[in-house]
Amino acid sequence: MTLAYFDCFSGISGDMTLGALVDAGVSIEDLRAELAKLDLPGYEITTEKVTRSGLAATKVDVILDKKEQPARRLPDIRTIIEKSSLSPAIKKNSMTIFERLAEAEARVHGTTIDKVHFHEVGAVDAIVDIVGSVIGLELLRITKIIGSPVNTGSGSVHTSHGRLPVPAPATAELLRGIPLYNSSVAFELTTPTGAAIISTISSFFGPLPQMKLDRVAYGAGNKDLPGQPNVLRLMIGEPVAEYEEDASMIIETNIDDMNPQVYDYLIERLMHEGAQDAYLVPIIMKKGRPAVLLSVLTDKANMDAVLDTVFRESTSIGVRIHEVGRRKLNRETHEVTTSYGTIRVKVSKRGDEILTVTPEYEDCKRIAKEKQVPLKAVMEEARKAFTKK
Repeated sequence: MTLAYFDCFSGISGDMTLGALVDAGVSIEDLRAELAKLDLPGYEITTEKVTRSGLAATKVDVILDKKEQPARRLPDIRTIIEKSSLSPAIKKNSMTIFERLAEAEARVHGTTIDKVHFHEVGAVDAIVDIVGSVIGLELLRITKIIGSPVNTGSGSVHTSHGRLPVPAPATAELLRGIPLYNSSVAFELTTPTGAAIISTISSFFGPLPQMKLDRVAYGAGNKDLPGQPNVLRLMIGEPVAEYEEDASMIIETNIDDMNPQVYDYLIERLMHEGAQDAYLVPIIMKKGRPAVLLSVLTDKANMDAVLDTVFRESTSIGVRIHEVGRRKLNRETHEVTTSYGTIRVKVSKRGDEILTVTPEYEDCKRIAKEKQVPLKAVMEEARKAFTKK
C-alpha cells in the first residue's frame, strides 16, 4: 500500500496539488501525454522549480492561448471527459470531483447542478488541474490518501460574483464535516478547486499517521506570503500501523410503513450511490409496532447522495447522522494463476502478519460456471495458489 498525506498547512489549490505531484516524481511528459487525451485545446502546461519562504517547491502553470474562457456547465465537462481516451478510473474519479464541486455551487447559488455556470472553475486551467491531479495520483500508484486539517486563509477574494469572504462560499460548502481553520494571512489559501480535490480524494482527515516516509514533495502557490511558505506539502510512504484508521458517517432511520419488497431495491441504490454498507435490523417501536432499522455507512464525500437516496427511495421522513471511527486490517489484492485461470485474492494483514486470505467471489463464481466445476473447488485452488507464492 502506498499512502499519501496532503499537509494543507498553507491551504490547497489545483495548481498546488499538481505541483506537489510533479515534485513527488510524476513525469511532466507523462502528465502532458495523458492530458492530451482530452479534447481541450488552447493551453500549455509548464513546470519550474521555485522557492517560497526559503522552501524549494515545484510550480505548475497552465498557460492559456486566450484569457477569455467559456462558462461551462457540468454536462459540458462530462462530455469532454467521457469522450476522452483516459482510463475508466481516471474518468470516474475526475467526474466525482466535478460533480461534488457542482453540488456545492448549486447549493450556494440556489440552483441545480446541471444549471451551474462554473465560470472560473469551468475554465481550461481548472479542468487541467482536476483531471491532471487524478492522473498524477494514478501515475504514482497511490492507494490511500489522508488529508490534514485545512487552512483556509482569511480576508476576502474577488470572484465573478463579486468580492466574497474567505473561505469562499463554495469552498466552505465543500469543507463541511472536514476540520478547518483560518490563519492571520489575509489571502485565499484554499480555493474551491483545491477544496473539491482534497475533500473527494481523502478517506480521512487528521494528524500525520504513522508511516515509513519515502519522499516529501512541495507544490508552490502563486506568490510569496508573509510569515509562512505558500506551499502544499505531500508526504508519501508506507503505513506502519497495525490497522488502517479512518472515519465514516452512519445514517440511520426507523421505518414501519414500507412494503418489505422495496428494501432490496433501496439497498441496491444506496450501494450504487457510494454507501460502504447498508443493513436492516428488526426492531420494536413505541406501542409495540414492529419496524426496521435501516443503517447506512458512508464516507463524507458520498453522504449527500446517500441521504438523498434514503429520502427518495424509502418512506423515511427523518434520519439520525453521526460520525464513527473505523479500524480495519490492512488489505491488499493479488492475482494468482490456477489451473482454472487467473483469480484475484484479497489478503488482510495486521502489520506484516497475514490473517485472512479470501478469493474474490465474483471471479470464482464466473470460473465455476464457465468450467462447470464446484465453486468451493475453485476457491480452494485460489487459496492454495496464493500460499505457494
